[in-house]
Amino acid sequence: MSQYVDASALVKRYVDERDTLDAVAILDADPAWITARHTSIEVTRALANALDGSRLAAARSAFEHDWSSMGIVELDASVCERAVGLALMLEVRTLDALHLGAAERVGGAAVPFVTFDRRLAAAARRLGWMVLGV
Repeated sequence: MSQYVDASALVKRYVDERDTLDAVAILDADPAWITARHTSIEVTRALANALDGSRLAAARSAFEHDWSSMGIVELDASVCERAVGLALMLEVRTLDALHLGAAERVGGAAVPFVTFDRRLAAAARRLGWMVLGV
């Protein structure tokens, strides 16, 4: 099985935040992770905001290692066009719409959607998807 993971779930793997233990348990239960190309930007930026020095370097190294084994959904024209429709239909933010479009590409409701972003989780649930996290 695979699961679609967004940046809010992945960051918790490298930064001790609220719900970190829950996120790690969900991610470790099924390490076949799929995410969208833009997740690397979101996670890298979040790590830089939360950490510095050797902790930042270690977190970035761990993320790069994990990234190399993830399934990556490219943000091609069809994913972006679907994200436009989802953004308008669900009134979600741009990056969230891209996550939903990418997750739909890899199975939508057939693939667990892992997020700790409450607004994104609500949008995925409105689509009838199984959401893990919040």
